[in-house]
Order: sequence, then C-alpha cells, then structure tokens
Amino acid sequence: MYTASSSVSAPPRSLHARPGGGGPYLDPARPAAAPALGAGRTRRVPGLGTQPLSGRLDLSGAQGAQLRTAITSVHRICPEFAPVQVLRRSGRSVLLVGTTGRSTAVAKCLLDHSPVWAERIRHEIAAYRSFVRHRPPVRVPRLIAADPDNCTLVIERMPGRVAALNRHPLEAPPRADIRAALGAICRLNAWRPPAGTFDAPLDYAARISRYHELGLLTDRDLGDLQKLVHGIAHSAGRQGMGQFCHGDSLLSNMLLSPAGPVLVDWEHAGWYLPGYDLATLWAVLGDAPAARRQISQLAQSAGPAARDAFLVNLMLVLTREIRTYETAVQRSMHDPTPVAPGPAHPGAAPSGEEQRLLLRRLHDDCQMARKAVRAAVGTR
Repeated sequence: MYTASSSVSAPPRSLHARPGGGGPYLDPARPAAAPALGAGRTRRVPGLGTQPLSGRLDLSGAQGAQLRTAITSVHRICPEFAPVQVLRRSGRSVLLVGTTGRSTAVAKCLLDHSPVWAERIRHEIAAYRSFVRHRPPVRVPRLIAADPDNCTLVIERMPGRVAALNRHPLEAPPRADIRAALGAICRLNAWRPPAGTFDAPLDYAARISRYHELGLLTDRDLGDLQKLVHGIAHSAGRQGMGQFCHGDSLLSNMLLSPAGPVLVDWEHAGWYLPGYDLATLWAVLGDAPAARRQISQLAQSAGPAARDAFLVNLMLVLTREIRTYETAVQRSMHDPTPVAPGPAHPGAAPSGEEQRLLLRRLHDDCQMARKAVRAAVGTR
C-alpha cells in the first residue's frame, strides 16, 4: 500500500516474434536481454524503507486544502501522528509518512469516496484488523489506527527496500529476490485463516462473462474457461479448493529486508482459486523467463486441478492488464498528459510507445496462456 506509486513501463522490446515456449503449460524460452534505461530516464523511488525522512508539506492552494483535510482525518484516529512528507498523491488517495512517538508510520486517506474505492480501503482495513487477531505467516505492517467510515488507515512504516519499482519490472529481478518473494507467497497461500475472516473478492463466473461481453475473450475462450472452472469444482468436490491469496502480489507490493519479505497493499486479500498470486506474479515478469518457468512448475506441482486453476487465473489477470493498458494507450492518443495506467498504482504513466510495446507483450502472453488453456481442456 505504501510503496510510492511508480508507473508501469517497459524497456524497448524487439517487435519481432518471440521464440516459442517449451510446452503447452507456459514454459517460455529466454528472450534476448532487455536494454537498460537510458541516462536521461528517471524512476520513481519509493519513499519508504530505511531512507531518512525529509521534506516539507506544502499546504497551500487546492492540493494543500486536500492535505489539510486528510491530516485532520488522520488526527481524529491518531492524534500523535506528525506528518512529515507526502509519500504518494493521486486523484484517489494520498499517502503521508510521519512519526508517532518514536516510530514512523504511514497514513492512507481516500480522496475519492466513490463506492468502489471506498470499498477497497475498507476491505484493506478489515484485513489489517484481522491480522491483529490472526497473524499470517508473512510479515505485514502493524495496524496503528483505522476509520472505515472516513476511509483512513494508519500503519507502521516497515524497513526494507521495495522488490521492484515498477508494476512490470524493467529487467529480470535478482534470483534471491524472486526466491524470497515466492517463498512468502507460498507460505501465505498455505495459510488457512479461520472461516468467515475473509471473503472471496473475485466472482469467476461473472468476471469471465463480463470480459466476454466486452470482447476481451472469444467464444472459445468463454467455453474453455467455463469448462476448466467446472472441472476444478468437480475435482475438488466443491470443497477445499479455495486458497488464501494476497490478491495483488506484485514485487512493487513487497519490501525486502534481512528479517524477511514484507507484504503491503491488502486491498484484494481473500479466497481465490489456487494460483492467483502466482498468476499475478507471472503476468508482470515478462522479462524474467527463468522466474516464469519456476512459477509454472510450482503451479503444476499440486496436480491437474491446481494447474487448471492457475491457467484460469492467468487468463483473467492478463486480460485485465490488457484492458487497463489499452485504455491507457487510447487516452494517450487523445491527451498527451500522462495518465495512471495501473489499477493499484496510480501515478505517472510510461510514454505512449512504451505502453504500446508493453501491450504487445501482454497480447503475446495472453495468446500463450490461451494455448495452454486449450491444451488443458483437451486433457479433461
């Protein structure tokens, strides 16, 4: 939640077709190494971890009025919070970093109180409150204060470096980082919180039908995914197939420290078909084929039903990403002002050309996943 927003960006990629994968279940061949960022490029660095606090709050003008309102909301539930700097600001929310006594904290205040965004932060508040009673097997920030009615959340500021500065990392992350991230995800996915603690944020049947109605899935996609979902339920006897997931397991939502990974941004936590977190991570690691192979192997290791669930999740995640960036590209064609492409990470967008290159890669990935789905249907 409190990583500073960074745009989804992609390095220049070859426009030639990529080599084929090594099988129907998403074992891609290694592409050529992506070029590094040019000297004139900059990255948005998250203002968290062990960096010292600095800066001054600008409370002037219209934006200053928003900040004053946000600070007032925080002080209602945490009077000792002393704001120091803005960690991130978007049209929907503002993140403030400050002190509470001898410790540092991060406050999240919603600016856009429309139902969908209000529900997200209330879901996140509920998750942090649940973690007070039922600690997950991964490190999470400690809840300090929360007000779901005013959509305000205060949590501790955890030390560590963000695992990736972009939703889609610009280059393959170090193996140690991938290993730490996968270890944390697998521990979390094996956790079984008490019944009734979390709900199921994703209605699979409704999401599949909606994407089909929008033209994002073909008629055959619709039939194949419905067959896999039906087969998964039948294999599991409609019991025991749910898996607790973070719901937005991006490397940009993980902090790495000597004490272990820290997961933040719990707006989408809950019960999913197995492999949702793995599918999310696979989808954004387009420049890390070795990591993708490892994720695919993990997804297949639990048997055919878990493999099929991973493929269903992957198709939905990739389709969501495509929809998001197609919208961003269309906006960039009409408005040169950068727009926020990431649903969970509003901020400066990549250039229109970078968006188009990323979108091309997502379409390639979706086609690969589509073939894997069809192969899986053929084995049933």
